[in-house]
Amino acid sequence: MSLAHEVSFAIDERIFNEGGKADRFWIIHTGTVALDVHVPGRGAAVVENLGAGALLGWSWLVPPRHWHLGAQAASPVRAYEFDAAAVLQLCENDPELKQALWTYVAAVIAGRLRSARVRLLDLYAPHGAGEVP
Repeated sequence: MSLAHEVSFAIDERIFNEGGKADRFWIIHTGTVALDVHVPGRGAAVVENLGAGALLGWSWLVPPRHWHLGAQAASPVRAYEFDAAAVLQLCENDPELKQALWTYVAAVIAGRLRSARVRLLDLYAPHGAGEVP
């Protein structure tokens, strides 16, 4: 947390755009952020909403370090912002921290993939196709 500083985003403020340079990340303190994907001819489609305690942004961890999605404040947001380069440097000096961070981010990515799968099934699959026995 010594590398973090608090930031605020107003409702509807764009936080980052898909394809942009991913050089920071946030832990949401209050508010809601909508993750979206650009759909040609249709604009942005929301794929998930993140709230308090959620990690916003993991693309900084994986080269070429460009955002895979976009993000916009769905309500007023307060968050802790981290400089990715500083965190990566800290990880190089602390293998235990590096392992813990990678494990945490991998779990976040897995959860987001599950959410995306459920959303796609809700939108496109026949009724009941996504139910788990």
